[in-house]
Amino acid sequence: MVQAYILIQTEVGKAHDVAASIGKIPGVIRVDAVTGPYDVVVLAEAHTVDDLGGLIVSQVQNVAGIMRTLTCSVVNL
Repeated sequence: MVQAYILIQTEVGKAHDVAASIGKIPGVIRVDAVTGPYDVVVLAEAHTVDDLGGLIVSQVQNVAGIMRTLTCSVVNL
């Protein structure tokens, strides 16, 4: 399994709705609303990097209210 943290900037006032919608997506492990330059942080996992990319591009980024995402792959050092 591969995992990534997805940092999300939302439209003003949309963080709760975005977090609730993303929490329903299969492959999403955890969703947290946060303060700072990002509004929502998501931990997602998939079997392959390609599957994870598909999850992010075709499902997460299509959620209404998202302005920008930044994906940080988890590595095992």
